[in-house]
Amino acid sequence: MHRVHGLLLAALFIFVSACSALAIDVKAAVLRVDYPTLLPISRYDLPPADLGFAGAALADEDNGTTGGFLGHTYETATVAVTPEEAEAAMASILEAGTRLIVVQARAAELQQLADQAAEAGALVFNARAADIALRDDVCRGNLLHTAPSHAMMADAVAQFAVWKKWTDWFVIAGSNPSDIALAEALRKSARKFGARIVEDRSFEDTGGSRRTDSGHVLVQRQLPAFTQGAAEHDVVIAADETDYFARYLSYHLWDPRPVLGSGGLVPTTFHGAHEAYGATQYQTRFEALTGRYAQPEDYNVWLALRVVGEAVTRANTAEPEGVRDYALSDAFELAAFKGQRVTFRDWNGQLRQPILLYDGRITVSVSPQEGFLHQTSPLDTLGLDRPESRCTSFD
Repeated sequence: MHRVHGLLLAALFIFVSACSALAIDVKAAVLRVDYPTLLPISRYDLPPADLGFAGAALADEDNGTTGGFLGHTYETATVAVTPEEAEAAMASILEAGTRLIVVQARAAELQQLADQAAEAGALVFNARAADIALRDDVCRGNLLHTAPSHAMMADAVAQFAVWKKWTDWFVIAGSNPSDIALAEALRKSARKFGARIVEDRSFEDTGGSRRTDSGHVLVQRQLPAFTQGAAEHDVVIAADETDYFARYLSYHLWDPRPVLGSGGLVPTTFHGAHEAYGATQYQTRFEALTGRYAQPEDYNVWLALRVVGEAVTRANTAEPEGVRDYALSDAFELAAFKGQRVTFRDWNGQLRQPILLYDGRITVSVSPQEGFLHQTSPLDTLGLDRPESRCTSFD
């Protein structure tokens, strides 16, 4: 009996010693670039001061739960800057020795920051920019994407519309560059899944305030006239990345039709009412920590830092190259509260993930839809598949 007890103590000592020898202090950073913009159409959409940063706080807690048993610690610094300050902020992060960095920025700044980080051997996660080019001809080898692309969002909408047999589309696109880019993604999705665009119109952004006392009165007069005379259609598909008009389309169309895209039924990576697939426990922990509901940016940052946590736990590395290699390997998978484990595309660094279709209150559906098949993974029906991507940085 004493001998068995002694052997158990010896084994425990060896285990603890091994864990101590493998202990890793993981330092990461979240760099958020804040841009001057008009107020959103709805007060519900006012961004919280800790947007994205709250997701980092929850990720540190989650990573620390497992890491505590292994002697690993997690600490994430958060920095919010203007576009003009972004380069200097990245320099400060790198000078502090941090080499795992989550960036919330638009494409132009993200490319610059990723290149700056690459010179120091750092790995960057994109938690905001949806531009397809970042996963295509201007991809970076040190840049992984937890934010879905415009192509993934557009394909999610297209699959649902086609599944519903709403195959005749009236597309309404904003006039800003990001609106035009999203509209082109939707057109490609229509061709990809067999929908037909019967009418394609542009809604001109004339500037000015979106929220005035008379705003709804003007919209109620303008939109029916704007949509009058469209070819016969099943559904209206809106491309309004800048949040200018699409929220007003429902109930203001000339012909009563469902609205999908940037208004009506909206594709999103996550939202505060999502409860399926065990997401309730994520939501309650997030709300207890932050005092508010989770937003997509919070989830994207959380995902990025959980990728780091999985690499540290499973591959015992916090080195940028080691984290990247593990994330892109067949061994990596992460539970993401969306019904299936998510993985990275090893040809362009995009995280495969289901896309939620959200009406402002509930998850109405989740894409990929039933019946949309792929030889590797149904998730690869969303966004750039391997033959479609011109990215060569991951070869």
